[in-house]
Amino acid sequence: MSDRDKGRLVYSTGLGSICPGCGWPDKDCKCSSQNTPNAAIPKRIVAKLRMEKKGRGGKTVTVVDGLPNNAVFLKGLCSELKRACGTGGAVDAGMIELQGDLRDRVRECLLKKGYGVKG
Repeated sequence: MSDRDKGRLVYSTGLGSICPGCGWPDKDCKCSSQNTPNAAIPKRIVAKLRMEKKGRGGKTVTVVDGLPNNAVFLKGLCSELKRACGTGGAVDAGMIELQGDLRDRVRECLLKKGYGVKG
């Protein structure tokens, strides 16, 4: 009786590297990023700014990334940035997205709060 007849896996490069919770590879695990919405806020925060248009119907969006994955912190910072820039926005997947190209205004606000800014 061969291994094929027994129905067991003979060779796989992904064996042991798949998350049992979500089924994704360990390095791209989706459940681990969702399980830590209240992560500790570090003393030194370095935010990464970028502008995106792709996948948004040609609309420009300013993305603030590299922030701590703490739901309360992100929601508060998002509302502060929206108020300071006079625009709409949302928290999505640990990033803050603001409508329009507002990198200069966002950079000013983040620097006033004492955060490091890249981009």
